[in-house]
Amino acid sequence: MDLHTAGHRRGAVCAPHGAAVEVGRAVLADGGNALEAMVAMAATIAVVYPHMNHLGGDGFWLVREPSGKIRALMAAGAAGANATLERYRDEGHDTIPSRGPLAALTVPAAVAGWMLALEAAKAQGGRMPLADLLAAAVRHAQDGFEPSRHLAANIAHTAGELKSIPGFADTFLIDGKPPPPKTRLRFPALAATLDQLAHAGLDDFYRGDVAREIAADLDRIGSPVTRANLERCRASVAEPLSLVLAAGTAYNTPPPTPGLAALIILALYDRLAVREAEGFDHIHGLVEATKRALRVRDRVITDPARLPHPIDRYLAAAFLDVEAAAIDRRKASAWSAQAGEGDTIWMGAADASGLVVSYIQSLYWEFGSGVVLPKTGLVMQNRGTSFSLDPRALNVLAPGRLPLHTLSAALAVLRDGRVMAYGTMGGDAQPQIQSALFTRHVLYRQPLETAIERPRWYIGRTWGSNTGSLVVEDRLDGNVIDRLVSAGHDVSLAQAIGHAGAVVLHPDGTLEAAHDSRADGGAAGV
Repeated sequence: MDLHTAGHRRGAVCAPHGAAVEVGRAVLADGGNALEAMVAMAATIAVVYPHMNHLGGDGFWLVREPSGKIRALMAAGAAGANATLERYRDEGHDTIPSRGPLAALTVPAAVAGWMLALEAAKAQGGRMPLADLLAAAVRHAQDGFEPSRHLAANIAHTAGELKSIPGFADTFLIDGKPPPPKTRLRFPALAATLDQLAHAGLDDFYRGDVAREIAADLDRIGSPVTRANLERCRASVAEPLSLVLAAGTAYNTPPPTPGLAALIILALYDRLAVREAEGFDHIHGLVEATKRALRVRDRVITDPARLPHPIDRYLAAAFLDVEAAAIDRRKASAWSAQAGEGDTIWMGAADASGLVVSYIQSLYWEFGSGVVLPKTGLVMQNRGTSFSLDPRALNVLAPGRLPLHTLSAALAVLRDGRVMAYGTMGGDAQPQIQSALFTRHVLYRQPLETAIERPRWYIGRTWGSNTGSLVVEDRLDGNVIDRLVSAGHDVSLAQAIGHAGAVVLHPDGTLEAAHDSRADGGAAGV
């Protein structure tokens, strides 16, 4: 499958799995708009990339309408009614379990986001039947598919840890072991769920027969999420965060996502005025900007109903000027970090009308909680592990509260007339990979496919380390690595970091899309 495509007039898409790319292109070719294409892609990739996302997860959208208006669609699930501090403490937990029924503690909101996206699609002239949009997902789940290299590797990697979690072995293992090569995976329960939604409507997921089955399975295994929690779940429309830069206006998703951190990185780097890409100044500048941005995230980002300060103060010039001035251009600042896991998918779509869509959908860790609900085939997320059981914490657990997310969707409207939707997977690395892609393509004018493929980096905590290190892909220039080490960065090497992609609407109406060879997908257009 092509990793880069350009010059299209009707539409373009990109995704980390080829089946999602194929269905997105087909919807555009059949006259659907970019939002309809994205819903079809979201359903399909939930089937064929279940280690990174599923109907049991959450999602966030940035949508640029033909009028130029940009909206955020927020589909974050709240903690269940039985997710109380007392319950977890009474069961002997000092922290929230990362796997199993007690990790499956938030309502899956991704499908609520699909509902809102289809309302927006209809407002833009979309007329495709829901059954047509879900048909490919139903087919893949029912007839089966050969696992991609990343799915096969993730099943093998997690089988020992997850095989005792309810539903996991029955769904992903054969005789208790990872499937042999060339095995076709089939998910009949998930196929039936998608088929039911295709005919009864997506609302059935929360307030119909599918909801009843989800709630019964959750109750049976002891999850804190109830039928009433499902009934109350709604996605919402929000104003995106925005920041004016020299190159244009950058947009990102508001709390509980870390979109603020992504914008702060770009704002601080903009103030450093680094002239050349790929050298020490470029990477060191972004890393030091990231450290300052993530400290703000950790102090500020939580359930939007509980924000300690207005977000706008952290995007004000007075604050950003002081932060940028504090960056040492030659030396690394001290840094320690929490482990930031996260397996996620980002996808992009755009069409000839001017609709541009940036969408991210996730379970959090690979396979989320590991729980697979037998009647519906849902893989349940473990997004609630970002809550704290410390009553003094900013993100303390409470029923109905939204957890802190690592997910964010990015979009930029550039001064040269281009509109770019872009994003990545990668947990806490997401805003860092976004900034690398943005600076390379927008500031330094690297071709889109080059900007995506160049070696990447992130600051985070590697396994077994109590301090944060700068993890760089081993393809990075050795001289640059040496300079980073000399400046005081604790550098470690990795083979691949994240799966990134982008779609671009050019001023002449042509469309361009590209995706990462680190993933299993690509780009296509009509």
